[in-house]
Amino acid sequence: MLTKTATIILGIIQKHPVNAYELIKMLSRFQLKDWYDIADSTVYATLKSLEKKQYITGRVQKDGNMPDKTVYSLTDAGTKEWNTAIKFFLTHFDYDLIPFMIASFFAESIGVGEAIKCLEERLDYLKKNSKGLTRQIEELEVEKDIPYYVIGNVQHNALIVETEITVTQQMIAKYKSRLFDQ
Repeated sequence: MLTKTATIILGIIQKHPVNAYELIKMLSRFQLKDWYDIADSTVYATLKSLEKKQYITGRVQKDGNMPDKTVYSLTDAGTKEWNTAIKFFLTHFDYDLIPFMIASFFAESIGVGEAIKCLEERLDYLKKNSKGLTRQIEELEVEKDIPYYVIGNVQHNALIVETEITVTQQMIAKYKSRLFDQ
């Protein structure tokens, strides 16, 4: 499975080939760095790692008197691995919300229909999880010797899941409306 950083980088490259400098500028322009801390040095190291795994290829490009720059493109293996990561991040819930945010950013690239399918699978899981958390809270509240912070932590998790349900439902609705508009 790809790292979060590799998923972001491959997602940008799959839109169109870029060099490392352009990639770093895009991360700033898209405000990805506001919610996911990614250093410039990490971008360069990840590009080298992705190239070594043959998920991307680099082609040296000359531009007049400017220094040579390497422009990166996605390989078939990179596209396959990236699609797998995006579908996994869209489908699976984790309290680390960054993978879902990354997948949301690039979801349309796997196709609106495929994104809806993944989101509906996620929604089913979230609803089951929500029921389980509600049952757990009810059971904990009956017990007399359970510290308040234990119940509070489970309630906190339940609120996170409820928020994720709302966001997922909204995304599904938006994507479905786009399908009908076409």
